[in-house]
Amino acid sequence: MAADKIPSVSGLTRIALLGNPNTGKSTLFNCLTGLRQKVGNYPGVTVQRKVGRMFFGKNVAEVIDLPGTYSLAADSPDERVVVDALLGEMETVERPDLVLCIVDATNLQRNLFLAYQTAQLGIPMVVAVNHWDTARKRNIKIDLERLSEALGVPVVPVSAARAEGITELKRVVAEAVVSKPHLIEAEWPESVGDALAAAREKLPEGIRTKASKAILHRSVFDEDKSFFVRLGANEVEAGEAIEAGRQRLFKGGLNPGNAETVLLYRHIKEKVASCIDALESSGGSGSESIDSILTHKVWGLAAFLGLMYVVFQSVYSWAGPFMDLIDGAKGWVQEQVGGWLVQWPMLQSLATDGIVEGVGAVFIFLPQILILFFFISLLEDTGYMARAAFLMDKLFSWCGLSGKSFVPLLSSYACAIPGVMAARTIQDPKARIITILLAPFMSCSARLPVYVLLIGAFIEPTYGAAVAGATLFAMHFVGLLVAMPFVYLANKYVLKIPAQTFVLEMPSYQVPKVRDVTLRMYNQGKEFVVNAGTVIFAITIVIWALLYFPRSEELADSVTAEFVASKAVELGVDSGDVRSLIESDEEMAGALDRKLSSVFVEQSYLGRIGKTVQPVFAWAGFDWKITVGVIASFPAREVIISTLGVIYSLGGDADEESRDLRDTMAGQKWQSGPRVGEPIFTIPVVSAIMVFFALCQQCGATVAVISQETSWKYGVFSFFFMTTLAWVAATIVYQVGSLL
Repeated sequence: MAADKIPSVSGLTRIALLGNPNTGKSTLFNCLTGLRQKVGNYPGVTVQRKVGRMFFGKNVAEVIDLPGTYSLAADSPDERVVVDALLGEMETVERPDLVLCIVDATNLQRNLFLAYQTAQLGIPMVVAVNHWDTARKRNIKIDLERLSEALGVPVVPVSAARAEGITELKRVVAEAVVSKPHLIEAEWPESVGDALAAAREKLPEGIRTKASKAILHRSVFDEDKSFFVRLGANEVEAGEAIEAGRQRLFKGGLNPGNAETVLLYRHIKEKVASCIDALESSGGSGSESIDSILTHKVWGLAAFLGLMYVVFQSVYSWAGPFMDLIDGAKGWVQEQVGGWLVQWPMLQSLATDGIVEGVGAVFIFLPQILILFFFISLLEDTGYMARAAFLMDKLFSWCGLSGKSFVPLLSSYACAIPGVMAARTIQDPKARIITILLAPFMSCSARLPVYVLLIGAFIEPTYGAAVAGATLFAMHFVGLLVAMPFVYLANKYVLKIPAQTFVLEMPSYQVPKVRDVTLRMYNQGKEFVVNAGTVIFAITIVIWALLYFPRSEELADSVTAEFVASKAVELGVDSGDVRSLIESDEEMAGALDRKLSSVFVEQSYLGRIGKTVQPVFAWAGFDWKITVGVIASFPAREVIISTLGVIYSLGGDADEESRDLRDTMAGQKWQSGPRVGEPIFTIPVVSAIMVFFALCQQCGATVAVISQETSWKYGVFSFFFMTTLAWVAATIVYQVGSLL
């Protein structure tokens, strides 16, 4: 359809995309908006808000991708956002001018339940029937003209995955903005009207006129007091009004708990069933055969573990070259900036070891984040993620959780922050809290550089590449395996979570769309840089300050004199010749700079703190330098690598791939104590460090998000519990390993 055939619309149109999960709503959102998207949170809650601009003809519309929901009966923060946004009850979020309701052509009748609920809100609507190509393959024939007539609104077939029907959809949307078509409401029994009237009558006089039919309907059927309370009623008044309405339903022979569901599906069957002709098809047999394997309690688990192994091995190997490029660029920038500021040592250090290092610490992880979300997008878009959630439901049930916890926990393997936020879809508050507290135990991408450094420096040279890969794979499950028994105990004796009912729709298998996968990677990478990156950058500056101060000329002169005397003896020359070499020879000058940096770190505030608490970490085999690195990494795990680089006189630009850092660590020996002269980084020590990082809550941003999602007491509890558990586990690993 040519752009000039799309009618013009005055002003900015607000369109809400509404639909069940797995209907292709987000894919359609990407088709309509492309890269013109903004991701944030709805006001007052941490539910993600995706907004984009859609251009059609000479018009522009603001498209809001509402969270996927099966019903307007709000049981979770996500579902509450959908209802409030459609009712115009959210601050700074205006009520939409049009609802674009996405339904699955292969599951039309069930998907229309949400559309009929929304009809009560009085918002113009267009219905987009997605997966049209899949319906054709399955010989599902839908009479669109009769369906549109039955619903009273335009119905447009689309295949979002193939970007088919998008131009026609835009044209119909433009026409609907002008004509304002409303979906024909379901025919309710007289007892429903009586119930709503009874509820209205019980409200205080000044509130009765404010309560719309839609608010009365949702309040009575969902037993939700919040709508009436926001209108000005108190809890008691709201409860009395709802009870009056529900009692009237009982008198009319209806069960308030399921009346809406029964009546709406009966109406849908009467009005819509005749529009659908589903012939016998063999299209699903292939999916059923695959599902019999992927959801099998043995073969399904084996397939899942195999897929996860491939994913993490790929993240480990594919990210390397890109990280090397970023690291090289960071080193070049540090060299240039350092040269410009050579006359001002403190400013030079702030710029190179603080600012540039902070920016580099953010972007060095971007390849890992992008690759991980590449695989997550593939697993979701193919439909496998739902099968994995079904499989995990069986494994989680013994400790009180359900498959609903799977996606938040899997997301936490990239970063615990989106994983914690994804738990908002869990209705039971206790199960939601447990999932949130469990999320940081997943091995996020910030732990990966620590594993890569230690495995590459000690495990691979000792045991070979195969064991190194298996170790990396195993480390990603240490947190989960250690934490699950605590979840079981917390559920059994403290929280006592009720049995979770996990209802899941198995989406059809799909070929992932390059556009959707790319957009997902782009949005997640951008979110990491903006959100987590800000924290990492700020923390790097703070750590720089703690490592830089205090400094004195006297200490620098003393260290320089000691260095000169040592080199004079080593080279067999006098001190004056050594000082001349320092001025003329870059290698000699660099050696002095590294020596000064190492001593300054030891005498810094952070170094003093590390030496003070080192006796506690000595139980796990840590010397004071490892302890300083651990303390520096409490706000952000990945900081330990650059910190160790500074401590070992290699500079702050050392990373997990640094051969110098690996060789230096391998050569470290105890300088005092009963183990004097022995290597510090033995296999038990390396294992203890990795276990500590696998279990410790070393992420200030995650603690903040946990506190935001729940309360500060849970954020503080998470930090102290995980830190204590990490120390105990690391101590056990080291002590037992040293005996073997």
